[in-house]
Amino acid sequence: MGEKIKLSGVPETMLQTVYARAKESRGRGTIHDAKAEGIIEKLDYDFSLADKDAAMRSGVIARTIVLDRLTEEWFSKHPGGVVVNIACGLDTRCYRVSGYSHWCNLDLPETMAVREKLLPENGAISQIAMSAMDDWGGEISERNVPALIVIEGLTMYLNAKDVQQIFAVISSRFEKVTVFVETMNPMMARCFKEKSIEGSHAKFSWGVKNGEALAALLPDFRFVEEHSLTEGMAAFAPIYKLLGKLSIVRNISNKIIVLEKE
Repeated sequence: MGEKIKLSGVPETMLQTVYARAKESRGRGTIHDAKAEGIIEKLDYDFSLADKDAAMRSGVIARTIVLDRLTEEWFSKHPGGVVVNIACGLDTRCYRVSGYSHWCNLDLPETMAVREKLLPENGAISQIAMSAMDDWGGEISERNVPALIVIEGLTMYLNAKDVQQIFAVISSRFEKVTVFVETMNPMMARCFKEKSIEGSHAKFSWGVKNGEALAALLPDFRFVEEHSLTEGMAAFAPIYKLLGKLSIVRNISNKIIVLEKE
C-alpha cells in the first residue's frame, strides 16, 4: 500500500509532473528518471487524469529535456556552482545532473512536507520550505560562487507583480546570477486547459510574449536567449524538427528564457 497523499491546487500539480516523468522513463525512455519511478511506486494516488492527458505529459517531458540540457551546459562552464530550484515540487533534476556544489530545492511548506517524506535530502542537496516571494536568500550560505536559479512550471500560475517580486528576491541575494525561467504565451495562458491540471483546480493566469518582454519587466536582468519547448518535443515527436522552424509554432509553445544579472 502506497502513502496516502492529499494535496490540491498548484501543489497537487507536482504529482502529475512526477508521474509524467516516471511514465516516460519506464516507457519510451527519452529521459531516465529512476527517482521519479521510485516516487510513483510509493504513492497511493489516482493518476487516471494524468494518464489521459497526453498534452500535459508531452509538455513536461519536453521542458525536462530542454532544462536538463541547459543545466548540464551551464555546469560545464561553471563547475561547483550553487542552484536554487524554485517551486521544485517533486523535481528530480538534482539526481540527473552533476557538477554542483550545493543544490537547494525550494517550495511552499505544505509541498516541502510531502517532498521531505518522499525525497529526504540534506548536505549537498538541501530543502527550503518558503514561498518564492519570501526573502529566502538568507538560507543560502555560499558567497562568490556561480549561481543558477531554475523556475520551472510556476510563472503561468502567477501575475506580473509576483514574478517581479521573485526576481527582486533573487537580485537582492546574488550579485551575479543566471536564471532559467519557463514562461507561457499570454494567449495560451488564456485559452489552454490541461485536463489533469484543471482537475486539481490550479489555473493558468499569466504569460509573456518572449524573453525581451520579460526582461523589460525586470530592471536588474538582461535577456540572453530563449528556447522553445519544441526543441524538447523533437526528441520524441520528430515532426517538431519541422514544426519548430515555424515561428508561429515556436511562439505559442512554452519557452525557457535565460536571463542574467551581472
